[in-house]
Amino acid sequence: MARSRSSGNYLSSTKLDAKRFAAAVRAHRGVENPLHLVLDVVFHDDLARLRTANGPQNMAMVKHLAMNLIRNTKDKHGLKVRRKLANLNPNYLETLIRQTVSLT
Repeated sequence: MARSRSSGNYLSSTKLDAKRFAAAVRAHRGVENPLHLVLDVVFHDDLARLRTANGPQNMAMVKHLAMNLIRNTKDKHGLKVRRKLANLNPNYLETLIRQTVSLT
């Protein structure tokens, strides 16, 4: 088991300066699926406390459906603003739900 820095041992043997550390963080974040990044940012998915039974799968489906609805809207707002508008404005929510998709 790795010891803390205060005991003289480090969690990693690699010594990183600020530039290399930032590059490692960006590379790690780039590995994640872009959908997961959006779910983390827009829906705060990392804070979800569903852990048992079908709850996590059910909420994942609902969040993916909601994400597709707000992503497919062509307006000037960002995803977070669209989600907030849908929550606050029933008319905007209806336009998100009723949007038509061309199959051709």
